[in-house]
Amino acid sequence: MAERPEDLNLPNAVITRIIKEALPDGVNISKEARSAISRAASVFVLYATSCANNFAVKGKRKTLNAGDVLSAMEEMEFQRFVAPLKESLEVYRREQKGKKEARKDKDKKADSEEQDKSREEENDDDDERMEEEEQNDEEELDN
Repeated sequence: MAERPEDLNLPNAVITRIIKEALPDGVNISKEARSAISRAASVFVLYATSCANNFAVKGKRKTLNAGDVLSAMEEMEFQRFVAPLKESLEVYRREQKGKKEARKDKDKKADSEEQDKSREEENDDDDERMEEEEQNDEEELDN
């Protein structure tokens, strides 16, 4: 857990970027306002986490999951954010699934290439053995 309340604040660079993306061009924000938004965002995250944790505890789990967060948003009366969050979650899951499948395909390809290489090495070894045997046979015939 954090030792000081300041340890719970979100990074200023992140807050500044979010604020700039939310405001129209040409609108400036004071340092004091940015600091207030940062503290408010930190409090919101802590409150949402606490509410989500309550759902996990009710489910006799120690790990918060996306469903807990969505339920917490509804409990906190932020229903209008639930649908966009669900959409973002689905996009995230699809991306992760795609990455996982790509990794599997890459592993399969690597395994296949490794097997091919191993077969080639075995064939090369067999070829060398056959050549040696032929040379030995020729030497024996010459003798």
